[in-house]
Amino acid sequence: GWVVRGIYACVDTLLIQSKAFREPVARYADPGKVVYYPNCYQDTPSVSEETRIPASLLAELENHFCLVFAGNLGTAQSVETLVEVADRLRHLSKLRILLVGSGSMLSWVENQKKSRSLDDLVLAGRFAASEMPHFFSRAAGLLVTLKQDEAFSYTIPSKVQAYLAAGRPIVAALDGEGARVIQEANAGLTSPAQDVEGMVRCVEQLFHMSSDERESLGQSGRAYYLEHFEMKRQSARLVEILSTRINELKGSSK
Repeated sequence: GWVVRGIYACVDTLLIQSKAFREPVARYADPGKVVYYPNCYQDTPSVSEETRIPASLLAELENHFCLVFAGNLGTAQSVETLVEVADRLRHLSKLRILLVGSGSMLSWVENQKKSRSLDDLVLAGRFAASEMPHFFSRAAGLLVTLKQDEAFSYTIPSKVQAYLAAGRPIVAALDGEGARVIQEANAGLTSPAQDVEGMVRCVEQLFHMSSDERESLGQSGRAYYLEHFEMKRQSARLVEILSTRINELKGSSK
């Protein structure tokens, strides 16, 4: 704590990527130094026609109500929640939960899919980041889950920015700042971390929405992304923050 106080005492500005960090950081620094500056995301302007995604997988996306989870399949992501949700929702014959990525929990998920006969759980494998727009644009919604942990509640998972930019509705099971952003953006439906029943209800709600209602959620998320996370806007915001602080310091030195 003393080391942190010393470091913070020697700086003029502290940028925090989450509003949840403001109070913890202010314990060790002058609150006037703390400025909210979230991580930005570089948008993909358009989806190219060419893709390496197999035709069978594209058909799955286009012929079913697909909810896509993209990214690491590790312990932090609470993939157990996704498996349980898939198990509870097998009665929705048109629904598919499609996991794009790999990680330390992939083998476990593969075993669960086989042992439980989860036909609604699709393991797509790993794909380049350039392929993600093809998945996102065809998805009925995008999934994000995290384990219940105080540390995770302070951060915004990077996939949330990517999902907002994609303009697709989000279904999330997470706590804290990530959930706050999705709710504030009116970009989707949220439940607490590891709350299987809550996430099941959110998925069912999204499933039974009209296409216009889902589109409205996606466009609200897209608008929020452009205002808060878009890279060019955030670059201009950083210049503004630095210029303001430099002018303040110049004024105080006169």
